[in-house]
Amino acid sequence: MAPHLNIVPSMFVLLLLFISASKVQSDAFDVVAKFGAKADGKTDLSKPFLDAWKEACASVTPSTVVIPKGTYLLSKVNLEGPCKAPIEINVQGTIQAPADPSAFKDPNWVRFYSVENFKMFGGGIFDGQGSIAYEKNTCENREFRSKLPVNIRFDFVTNALIQDITSKDSKLFHINVFACKNITLERLKIEAPDESPNTDGIHMGKSEGVNIIASDIKTGDDCISIGDGTKNMVIKEITCGPGHGISIGSLGKFQNEEPVEGIKISNCTITNTSNGARIKTWPGEHGGAVSEIHFEDITMNNVSSPILIDQQYCPWNKCKKNEESKVKLSNISFKNIRGTSALPEAIKFICSGSSPCQNVELADIDIKHNGAEPATSQCLNVKPITSGKLNPIPCSGPVPKTPSASA
Repeated sequence: MAPHLNIVPSMFVLLLLFISASKVQSDAFDVVAKFGAKADGKTDLSKPFLDAWKEACASVTPSTVVIPKGTYLLSKVNLEGPCKAPIEINVQGTIQAPADPSAFKDPNWVRFYSVENFKMFGGGIFDGQGSIAYEKNTCENREFRSKLPVNIRFDFVTNALIQDITSKDSKLFHINVFACKNITLERLKIEAPDESPNTDGIHMGKSEGVNIIASDIKTGDDCISIGDGTKNMVIKEITCGPGHGISIGSLGKFQNEEPVEGIKISNCTITNTSNGARIKTWPGEHGGAVSEIHFEDITMNNVSSPILIDQQYCPWNKCKKNEESKVKLSNISFKNIRGTSALPEAIKFICSGSSPCQNVELADIDIKHNGAEPATSQCLNVKPITSGKLNPIPCSGPVPKTPSASA
């Protein structure tokens, strides 16, 4: 009976794959063959792409928009649902944004809005051509930055799978996930120069059930940044670096931020970054809550701050330095984290004086300083729960007197 039981499911899976393949072929909307797009790197893809999307979205059977191999110029596209049936985009080519930042009047380039049962795949590239924007994007030039586009936005998207897609040289964030449910981003490649400002790899907020799996992220800011309202999230098998690490926050900057809870980050490798596993909140400002955050099985290679809770987060020294953070942190663990630190301070727990961190756990930590000095650990307003091998010794170093200025 056992062999029979193994064969039947296999045959059923093959049958489903055959039906799926036939359906995709019969309901494919090719932007070149059917809608006149040109892969010449000069002709705007916006209208053919949008026309293909509208027709596919109106189909009562599952459909696929196909962008064949080649290089396409895309000025901007807003792809809206709801659609009448599941919809896919098979991106095989390279899609390029206008290089001149002045072509954009708002922070959108490719945006998916209010879509359910969606898949994007194909090995294609979204190239933001951000080099001109990097030169002008400074902390003083806020108006300029407010108009820079994110490479790909997913807003109010439910039940989605994004696979085998590359985001390159975004002018601002590469991928932004907002108000989404049950969305998986898998085998993504994200790349931008290590000095490119505000080019977070994947940023999310007010979303639930987000999974980021087996992806390679090289950028100039956080590889992954987790904003308020994010719940029940899994991040695993990520290679990160260069960049600023994997971060919860920053939080507490704005009023009425929603809690962040239920985040697990595991089996990641972080290399040559300014931070590793980080939680960051602003001093003063507004309240909030962060709980059930678990970093596990992470390798750090030459990371400046491998393990960091920073409730005095103060980029560019623009914060209320003399006030305590109002964001409450609880039930946070760092387990089986090993590797090397570029600076002696391998672990920093700088918690709020008015609301000390609760139930912070360190277990099986082995981080060595690359230099001659031994690695140290700093603690302020927290008494971590410890177990297993611990290097450096918890709370063995002096606490900094001034807020951090890290980005």
